[in-house]
Amino acid sequence: MKLHANQLSSHLQNTLAPCYLVSSDEPLLVNEALDEIRAAARDKGFSSRESQVAMTGFNWLQLAATGANLSLFADQRIIELRLPTGKPGRDGSAAICDFVERLVPELLFIVITPKLDRSNSNAKWVKTLTSAGVFLPIWPVGLRELPGWIDDRMRRVGLKPDRDAVNMIADRVEGNLLAADQEIQKLRLILGEGAVTVEDVSSAVASSRRFDVYKLVDSALAGDAKRAMKILNGLRGEGVEPVIVMWALTRELRSLARLADSVRQNIDLGTAMQKERVWSNRQAMVRACIGRHQHTDLYRLLKATGRADAAAKGQAAGDPWQLGADIVLGLSLGGRRAA
Repeated sequence: MKLHANQLSSHLQNTLAPCYLVSSDEPLLVNEALDEIRAAARDKGFSSRESQVAMTGFNWLQLAATGANLSLFADQRIIELRLPTGKPGRDGSAAICDFVERLVPELLFIVITPKLDRSNSNAKWVKTLTSAGVFLPIWPVGLRELPGWIDDRMRRVGLKPDRDAVNMIADRVEGNLLAADQEIQKLRLILGEGAVTVEDVSSAVASSRRFDVYKLVDSALAGDAKRAMKILNGLRGEGVEPVIVMWALTRELRSLARLADSVRQNIDLGTAMQKERVWSNRQAMVRACIGRHQHTDLYRLLKATGRADAAAKGQAAGDPWQLGADIVLGLSLGGRRAA
């Protein structure tokens, strides 16, 4: 059975399927869907959970062994399998199909993948999971839908925003749902329940966490490696999701790469920054950053943010914070060597 994300709550009120396939590139929405499924499972006696991540070289016999390892008095268990690429390969596909076919009532099987394209959605293992349980593809929230999503989200936690307040948050996060959720939670903590104006949002931004991703990016642009690393460590210590950090770095590096392309085409940098909508109070640091980097440096760093983002989402190996530190140092120092 295939469900839309907005149907999950009502589905779980009525039944719990033996298996679920949750597919999306939105980590916030995936985590919330998983939390709903886990909560429903706990209500039905599933008291423990085991997670496996099928990285390159994963031994698919582990999955079969997990299902076979049941004693007479075994607790009901949730088995979660993450497929970072969404492509388990021939052996993985066979192992998943076999696991589903041998599922017992004491096990709940959940598979988590990035967004599946059309060809992957037609794979045998996907059809097997869909036939035996639920396929839950979660679509991203588009920029047009984002203000409505933010407004609904705020009202769910007791905030009553005006339109300008919602639009300011939407403009600030530029489509990143994790960042939007953190902004909303911050407003809830600062303001409590009740009305929220654009002035409230602006004031909350000014009094926000000591270390935020915008300060991180600006410090790196300004070439202040020491301060940038202090902020990065502060973000980690305050529990900020690394996905948000990688999003901010990626967004900035994409803009810098476009500006560097313009310079290579003999377009005036000031004109290019106006087209790129770089705020006037940031133009000096952006100009300095462009000046200390080779064109290829920016694309190398941009590629690195892709690897770091995949690691932050559990789709690739590596420590996203260490990868992020390398990117921040590279952006800060340019052609200079780190001490």
